[in-house]
Amino acid sequence: MAEYRINKGVGRQVEFKGLTAQYLFLFVGGLVGVFLLFVVMYMSGVSQTACILLAAVAGTGLVWGTFYLNRTFGPHGLMKLRASKRHPRRIIHRRRIRRLIPTR
Repeated sequence: MAEYRINKGVGRQVEFKGLTAQYLFLFVGGLVGVFLLFVVMYMSGVSQTACILLAAVAGTGLVWGTFYLNRTFGPHGLMKLRASKRHPRRIIHRRRIRRLIPTR
């Protein structure tokens, strides 16, 4: 009787062509945005050559940028980068020193 291994990827991150985690969603959302930009420009009467050229440049930049971010920051790097920007650099405490030290 044949044995089949089920759910080999449970607990692992989603990966496609090297893109992991949130970069995959960023990539797909960007491509949808470039496509919508192309459609809106084409429907508004912009020349076909300009539409294709702009879509190709924007798509190439999106692919390069997404893979650069994935390579630079890793699977959880963008979340860590956003969290570090929200974290204060120093804590300022404006109370007097006497109030900070308990006397009793």
